[in-house]
Amino acid sequence: MKGASMEAVINKTRLLLVSGDITKQETDAIVNAANSGLMGGGGVDGAIHRAGGPAILEECKGIRSRIGRLPTGKAVITTGGKLRARFVIHTVGPVWHGGNRGEAELLASAYRESLGIAVSRGLKSISFPSISTGAFGYPVQVAAGLALKTVLDFLNHDSNLEEVVFVLFDSETLRAYERSLDRLLKNTAG
Repeated sequence: MKGASMEAVINKTRLLLVSGDITKQETDAIVNAANSGLMGGGGVDGAIHRAGGPAILEECKGIRSRIGRLPTGKAVITTGGKLRARFVIHTVGPVWHGGNRGEAELLASAYRESLGIAVSRGLKSISFPSISTGAFGYPVQVAAGLALKTVLDFLNHDSNLEEVVFVLFDSETLRAYERSLDRLLKNTAG
C-alpha cells in the first residue's frame, strides 16, 4: 500500500496506518462510522454515501425496515456501490460522555463486529476510519489505543484477513494512532 506511515504484521495479517480518504480505498470493505439511523449524515458517513451513490442508501433503507435503528456497537454490511471497495460495513460507535458510560466496550464492539462480518463474508481486506472521534467526540488518543488493541486482539486469534488498514484523515489523528501502535507493539514484544 502506497503511503503507509506505519506497518506491522500480526499473525499473518498486514496492519497499516495511512493518511488519506477512506472513500478511495481498494480493500474488499471499508467501514463507515455510521449513525444508528443508517441514512447517511456528516463526516465519514456522508462522504461514503456521496461517493458510493444511491445503492448504499437503498440497502441501508432495507436493513432499517427489517431491524429498525442499528444499536451502538453493532455492524451491518451493504454494497460498496460506486466505491472501489466492494462492500461497506456500517457500524455505530459511541458518543463520548466522559468515559464512564460504557463507551470503551461499545467502541471495541464496533471494531470487533466489523471484523467479524468481514471474516464471515470471506473478505480478505478491510479499511477503518477512526470511529467516534469526529462528531461523536471520543478523544482521539484514547480511541486510537482502544481501536488498535481491539484489532490486534482479534488478529491474534483469527488469521483470515490479509490486510487491515486504518485510514486516518489528518496528521494529528495519524500521529495518535502511530504512538498507540508503537506502544502496543513494544508491550507485546517485551
